[in-house]
Amino acid sequence: MVKAPSQMSRHNERLVAIWLFVIAGFVTCMVVVGGLTRLTDSGLSITEWQPILGAIPPLSHQDWLIALEKYRKIPEYQLINKGMSLEDFQFIYWWEWGHRFLGRIIGIVFLIPFLFFLFTKRLSVQLIWPLLALFILGGLQGAMGWYMVKSGLVDRLDVSQYRLAAHFSLALVIFAYSLWLGLSLWRQGSSVPAFGRRVVFGGLIVVCIFLQAAMGAFVAGTDAGMTYNTWPLIDGQVIPSGLYGETGGMRDAFEHHLTIQFNHRMMAYFLIILVLAEVFLNYRRGEHPQTIRSASYLGISVVVQSFIGILTLLWVMPIELAALHQFMAVIVLGFGILHLNNLRFHRQAIASI
Repeated sequence: MVKAPSQMSRHNERLVAIWLFVIAGFVTCMVVVGGLTRLTDSGLSITEWQPILGAIPPLSHQDWLIALEKYRKIPEYQLINKGMSLEDFQFIYWWEWGHRFLGRIIGIVFLIPFLFFLFTKRLSVQLIWPLLALFILGGLQGAMGWYMVKSGLVDRLDVSQYRLAAHFSLALVIFAYSLWLGLSLWRQGSSVPAFGRRVVFGGLIVVCIFLQAAMGAFVAGTDAGMTYNTWPLIDGQVIPSGLYGETGGMRDAFEHHLTIQFNHRMMAYFLIILVLAEVFLNYRRGEHPQTIRSASYLGISVVVQSFIGILTLLWVMPIELAALHQFMAVIVLGFGILHLNNLRFHRQAIASI
C-alpha cells in the first residue's frame, strides 16, 4: 500500500469531506429508489444475484422471456401475479434493476476517488482505515440486499420483514457514517472535540431516530400501515386492546400488525418530546448559533416527518407519500448527525455549512 502521510492539508480535508457528502447523497437516493422498488412490488423480479454480469439487463426479446420464466417459478408470481404480461414484468424488473445498478454506481463513486486520494497521498494514515470500513459496509449492504431478496423466493410472497429492516438499517448506518466522517473532516483542526451530558443527550436522540426508522421498516415489511388507518386513536382507543395479542411474546413487536404500528406511533411521540426538549435547551443555554440552528432544523424535520407519517396512514399508504416518508427518515437522521457533530465540536461552528 502507498505510504500515507501522517497529516492532511486543509485543502485535502475539504476535498475528502465533499466526496463523503456526495456518497451520503447517493445513499439517500438509494434509500428512495429502494423504497419505491418495494412500494411497486418490484423487489423480487430479479431472482438471481450476479454482482458483475447482473449490471447488464436483458437485451433481446428472448432474454426478457428467459427472465420472466425465472420469475414465474417463485410464489409471488404463482399466487399474486399469475398471468402477468411481459410489459408489466418489464416495469417491475426495471425498478429492481435500477435499484441494484445504483448500488453498483455508489461502489464506483466510492472506489475510484478513494484510490485517487490514496495514491496521490491525500489521505492521512488515521483516515484510511475508517474509509476502508465504509467500503466494507457497502459490500455487506449488497450481500444483505440479496439475503433479503432470497427470503421471498421460496416459501413467502414477500421478503422477510427482519431482513428488510436489517437492509434498511445498514443503509442508514452507511449514510450516517459517511456524513459524520465528512462533517468531522470539514472542521478538522478548527475546534476541540468535547464530551459531556449535552453530547450524550444528542447521541440518545440519534439512536432514537435510528430505532424509529428501523421500526418503520417493520411497518413497511408487514404492511402494518394498511390497517388501523385512524389518528390519533387506534381502533377507537388511545391504548388499543389486543396489543401483543398474537403470541403474547416479544415476537409480536415484529410480527403483529397492531403492536408494530402502536410501537411506531409511541416512539414517534417520544422522539418529538426529546427533540423539542433539545431545541428548548439549546435556546435557553445560549449554545453556539450554529448548534441552535442545527437543533432547529432537527425539530422542524421531526415535526414535518410526523405530519407526513400521519397523512400516509390516514390516506392508506399512497406510494408518493410513503416514499416521501422514507426519504424524510434519512433527512431527520442527517439533521440528527449534524446536530450531534455540532455538540461534539461545539466550540466553533462548521464554516460554510
